Amino acid sequence: MTLLEAASALRARRVSAVELATDSLCRIQALEPRLNSFITLTGEAALERARQADRELASGAPRGTLHGIPIALKDLFLTRGVRTTAGSKVYADFVPDYDAAVVERLEAAGAVIMGKLNMHEMAYGITSANPHYGPVRNPWDTERSPGGSSGGSGAAVAAETVFGAMGSDTGGSIRIPASFCGIVGIKPTYGRVSRYGALPLSYSLDHMGPMARTVRDTAVMLEAIAGHDRRDNTSSVRPAGPYLPDEGCSIRGLKIGVPENYFFDRIDPEVRSAVEAAAQLASRLGAEVRPVRVPDINAINAVSRIVLLAEASAQAGPHLAKRELFGADVLALFDQGRLLAATDYINAQRVRRRQREEFDRIWQTVDCLLAPATPTTAPRIGETLIQLGGVEEDVRLASTRLVRSINSLGYPALAIPCGVRGGLPVGLQLIGASFQEALLLCAGAALEDGGLRIPRCPLAST
Repeated sequence: MTLLEAASALRARRVSAVELATDSLCRIQALEPRLNSFITLTGEAALERARQADRELASGAPRGTLHGIPIALKDLFLTRGVRTTAGSKVYADFVPDYDAAVVERLEAAGAVIMGKLNMHEMAYGITSANPHYGPVRNPWDTERSPGGSSGGSGAAVAAETVFGAMGSDTGGSIRIPASFCGIVGIKPTYGRVSRYGALPLSYSLDHMGPMARTVRDTAVMLEAIAGHDRRDNTSSVRPAGPYLPDEGCSIRGLKIGVPENYFFDRIDPEVRSAVEAAAQLASRLGAEVRPVRVPDINAINAVSRIVLLAEASAQAGPHLAKRELFGADVLALFDQGRLLAATDYINAQRVRRRQREEFDRIWQTVDCLLAPATPTTAPRIGETLIQLGGVEEDVRLASTRLVRSINSLGYPALAIPCGVRGGLPVGLQLIGASFQEALLLCAGAALEDGGLRIPRCPLAST
């Protein structure tokens, strides 16, 4: 069942919220030894929330589509009375006394939160090979990475232990797990979803967003969490939503740009063929698919890395005296950030503004871009180097090079699966101008309706 199918079944009284939560708990307990996607399971609280949802639904007081639906949270969203670790020993015993804005909104919508999901330590990496809580494993192949930093979110949704999950994206950390795990994830426009109560990594690059099995399921979650929050001083006052695409939505006449530079350089041939097939599908569905040249993405990525290194190290500063609490990879990145000069950071922010102005010109000719989300399918756990186009690359840099720039620019980007190659899912991303989430979700849903949906992962059917 998809999220929307479960919501329909709840309202038709074919299933109860308690039954959905119980089934979720049973699947979590059965699959966790193989996936390691959860850090904290809140089973008793979830069942109580489910009982409450059943009472409310029976009394004719529905809160919305998410009412009674099991979901889970990346373990950097503060949860009152439930520990929030950010996948780190630094926060191993941190029990907040308030909820993150996203948690408030999900609970107000009636969602049943099953627990807190494993992740790359401090959200600072793309493998989710956590040195403290163990590596998250990809449900398509448990010897492979689910991606990161929202790896637990990607794995749990793909394995169908929950109907949706919250992630965060600083340099691709929603879209990479979505691509590697064969699910949907959206990084909204910067300022569209409140970051209040989410443990930060990079003040100007962090984005919060949902992950689910289908585009429409993801849209339902975005509708619940998007909107202005006065407690986040970067939160946009622009009205949010609606985001749920209509049945039979169309992309006829939509101008879709396919980058002729950078995005298809040094990618796996199987990834290229799957993404190109998706572009051909868009054309058959009536979209105007045209080649487009994009600005220097290498330069945008370089600026983004400088900003991330500096902001992440500044954020972690109060904890860095306790070096033994950090994993080696994250500590090395924090140390690199402390070596940057203030002038490097300031100049990077200046260049970033000019890059945004240059990229904005693209939206005068196309409505959105269609490109690969990652240059490969999921790498093996522990793999550090990969060969692409005859060039040996660091797995981390390769995995982020097609997504990182969009964080720096602040645009929304939707990751959706577009095929299975060698038994592993392939992901593409649709990128749009600021606050064009509805357009991206409509385009993604039309592609799904047109045949882009992929099979369930093998572990989901167990």
